Amino acid sequence: MFDLGMPELLVIGVVALIVVGPKDLPVLFRRVGQFVGKAKGMAREFSSAMNQAADQAGVKDVTDSLKSATDGLNKAANPVKSASDAIREHAKSMTDIDPESETGKLSAERAEAARKIREATTAKAEARIAKEKEAAEAAAAAAEVETPDAPAEKDDKV
Repeated sequence: MFDLGMPELLVIGVVALIVVGPKDLPVLFRRVGQFVGKAKGMAREFSSAMNQAADQAGVKDVTDSLKSATDGLNKAANPVKSASDAIREHAKSMTDIDPESETGKLSAERAEAARKIREATTAKAEARIAKEKEAAEAAAAAAEVETPDAPAEKDDKV
């Protein structure tokens, strides 16, 4: 109803504590609680009176008949599913290409070109990886040659 969060309630409580005082604060909160309870009771009574008036006017019968009609339609034939099935069927017929037609020949050429591109890319990637591996091995071997195991120098200072 009022969308009050914990920080707002805390500020209201602190202000009430300062204004009313700690002695009369429980009495104030009790009266506020009684007022809120009465307001909720009035709202509940109003909504039940509106529901009774709607029942007397026959609105419930109309809503029940509409619900039963829509439930029957949903169970009998789902229009969304049938529409999606029809679209899927038409899309499938559009993707079926005659291999002897110009479109089929062009499609085959494009597929062959794509395969060649994939093969060339794979070969270059493998060559690059092998070259990087060789360079890493050479760098590791060079690092081993540059740092021979020298005897440790002893410090004679005591």
